[in-house]
Amino acid sequence: MINNYFSYYSQKYASKWLVFGIDLSIILVSFFLAYFIRFNFTLNFDLNQFLLQIPFLLVVSAISFLAIGSFKSVIRHTGFTDIINLFRSVSLITVICILFVLINRFTSIVPGFTIPLSIIVIHAFFSFVFLSLSRLLFKLGYNHVKCRFVASKNILIYGAGDAGIITYNALINNVKERLNVVGFIDDNFSKNGKSINGISILHKSKINQRYIDAHHINEIIVTSENIIKDKLMSLVALNVKINKVPPIEKWINGELNIGQIRQVQIEDLLGRDPIQIDNPNLINEFKGETILITGAAGSIGGELVKQLSSFDVNQLILVDQAESPLYDLQQELKQNNKFNFISIVADIRDGLRLDGIFQNYKPTMVFHAAAYKHVPLMEDSPYESIKINIHGTKLLADTASRYNVKKFVFISTDKAVNPTSVMGATKRIAEMYISCLQKESHTKFIITRFGNVLGSNGSVIPLFKKQIEKGGPITLTHKDITRYFMTIPEASQLVLEAGTMGKGGEIFIFDMGDSVKIYDLAKNMIKLSGFKYPEEMEIKVTGLRPGEKLYEELLANGENTLATYHKKILISKTRELDYNSIKSQIEALCITNRFQNNNIVMKMKDLIPEYKSNNSDYERFDKRVQIYKKAKGLSEDQPKKPFRNLS
Repeated sequence: MINNYFSYYSQKYASKWLVFGIDLSIILVSFFLAYFIRFNFTLNFDLNQFLLQIPFLLVVSAISFLAIGSFKSVIRHTGFTDIINLFRSVSLITVICILFVLINRFTSIVPGFTIPLSIIVIHAFFSFVFLSLSRLLFKLGYNHVKCRFVASKNILIYGAGDAGIITYNALINNVKERLNVVGFIDDNFSKNGKSINGISILHKSKINQRYIDAHHINEIIVTSENIIKDKLMSLVALNVKINKVPPIEKWINGELNIGQIRQVQIEDLLGRDPIQIDNPNLINEFKGETILITGAAGSIGGELVKQLSSFDVNQLILVDQAESPLYDLQQELKQNNKFNFISIVADIRDGLRLDGIFQNYKPTMVFHAAAYKHVPLMEDSPYESIKINIHGTKLLADTASRYNVKKFVFISTDKAVNPTSVMGATKRIAEMYISCLQKESHTKFIITRFGNVLGSNGSVIPLFKKQIEKGGPITLTHKDITRYFMTIPEASQLVLEAGTMGKGGEIFIFDMGDSVKIYDLAKNMIKLSGFKYPEEMEIKVTGLRPGEKLYEELLANGENTLATYHKKILISKTRELDYNSIKSQIEALCITNRFQNNNIVMKMKDLIPEYKSNNSDYERFDKRVQIYKKAKGLSEDQPKKPFRNLS
């Protein structure tokens, strides 16, 4: 026990008393130098008088240091405040010495004792310089030794402005991890060759793979909040991990915590600026409304719930058949002090259940996000795909119409355009049914159509992340495959905006920028994770899956677009449908599907002339269609009557 106490107090106090002793030694050395310089760099001064003055100076210095506490600071973290405290200590020593010498001249408290005032002034200058210099030298030496012999990472900081300097200070003061800042990177040519705290500033053009390898750089930290995508992409192209400092407004109490520095996300590399919605009409649109969201626990549905919960809605009705994800969403809303909702575990394929929900809660708006969306799985299970994506949508839309819901927003997909898969075909048929229902309903039916969502359940991003965590390889179906991408918040914001501007019967298409090559996306994710491609992790091409396209489209054959007041939202001008015939065929399809008819996919192809299967067993139906058309003298895309004789 005694040994433990001794160890604790020795660690707590030993270092500061050591600094106290060193400071007193510096005071004595400075005092000697003051005499040495005052007497023309000779020892021609009264040595006895000098020796009598030393005890007095030590006592005064000790009192000053104890009063100011300048010796208590942690030397390796010396800052401006510590230098100010040294100045105060030296000033107090000087003032006490001068006052005592002047008073002693008139009162002779200590007969014959004096110190030349010039010596006191020179001593003050040297004391302040040497005390400050000793701390700075120790700090630099400590950091040099720490970085050279103990450092685990070599860092480059992108940005030599205020944010870069703050990031530098946060890194070097980090006690959990040893970091060595090798240099700063900046786009400004005028800063090239200059330095910050002895760290060189390099122009961006000088940073290449050769420099990264030569200096063993482990990480580049981007501090510039508004770095353009091309510059960020050029950094990602280097075989080094890229991290990013969060915006200043997200710093904790105005200070950067090293734990807030995050890895650059694939969302940061989208080939366009993030879509921003700033429409005050949204507030009025949803004020006082009772809104039902299906698929509420999914990626898009969940984000819709979070965004709608911030509006002054009357109540949110969260419907999903997935119990656990719905519970998680419920708890998250409660933790964020959102209580204007009710969670309901229900299946939209159950008409009686839907009728009960509408009767009890009387929703005034519906956002329909529930769907089966995995292309290969639905290719193997057309029965289930039709049951949820077509029949479920039909039941929900019919119920909404029957209860005179004001607006019904259906979330479709770009895979419904010229579909090549069962999933895409079912979503297109759901679009068609809603368009038919619009002709006979007071409800305003609105369709939104967009591509892949970054980070959503089942998207390539989470899959690639899991494969990287396991050490690879990343699997890719085709080297030339491309997709459109947007983030979950962007997609949800655009759905809300489209729901606000919709008058009924429109198909809204979102401008998603340029399509992204998945092969390039995979390479960037490997590099963002700190691996070298292909040396440390490779990409394995497995071949297109059943129903999968090489590229997605946002417009079908024969469709054009109209502009809206939002530049990122367009309205599709679809070709006219025989609404009565189409509606009855869709109703018949849902009835036929109950018997799990093996040729149900053929019946979908009857409804959608442009539906042509790709890399799928259902391509055999396309060949039968071609034979039929050839026999009847029809063109490829000409609408046809149902091929009941072929099924």
